Amino acid sequence: MQTIADIGGTDGWGAAAVPRAEEPVFAEPWEGRAFALTLLTMGRVSGQNLDAFRRALGELDEAAYFDDGYYGRWLNAAENMLVESGILAPGAVDVRVRRNQGEDVEDLPAPEPSKPDYAATAAGSLRQVEDPPAFAVGDSVRAKDVPPVRHTKLPRYASGKLGTVEAVQPAHLLPDTHSVFEGENAQHVYTVQFDSHELFGDDAEDFILTVELFESYLEKA
Repeated sequence: MQTIADIGGTDGWGAAAVPRAEEPVFAEPWEGRAFALTLLTMGRVSGQNLDAFRRALGELDEAAYFDDGYYGRWLNAAENMLVESGILAPGAVDVRVRRNQGEDVEDLPAPEPSKPDYAATAAGSLRQVEDPPAFAVGDSVRAKDVPPVRHTKLPRYASGKLGTVEAVQPAHLLPDTHSVFEGENAQHVYTVQFDSHELFGDDAEDFILTVELFESYLEKA
């Protein structure tokens, strides 16, 4: 599924902002609170996981993702996770904001709890996989065209493109299924080199781009 964040290779975003070493971690106090609230929401409160949080970010609309800034989108994603898990009713945050602004509004009915029945098999995201890697360094591979029906970490600009395996990385949980609680499905990950012209056409600048791709995203070329 192409998400709001899948903007690699697209035009119209202006010059990139380069972080400076002297910048504070949080530009304003509310950003630190947003960071803490999201971490609490992600596990203890909503029962969801890091991949589900990334999925929630990708499902935001353009205004919720871009207009509210970096930690604003974190809060928007946290709200969506709480709604998905039945902790908040849809629109409950808007009701609270309106009440704080002086409007006479009633609370929304409490939703049915729907926290995912999920428990990780181990800490972190790395796992051991019994099957050997399907690809080796130097192999020519093609990134598959993943149907746009669910969250995926395969960048749109790499879909269907030819590349070369540069390195085999440790096995990792598959976000496509882990984010929706359909299993960890750990698999090998590969660093794949792509020529810029293969990705972006003949008029692209001349460079090599590397992308980390899960085994199920790839097929032999």
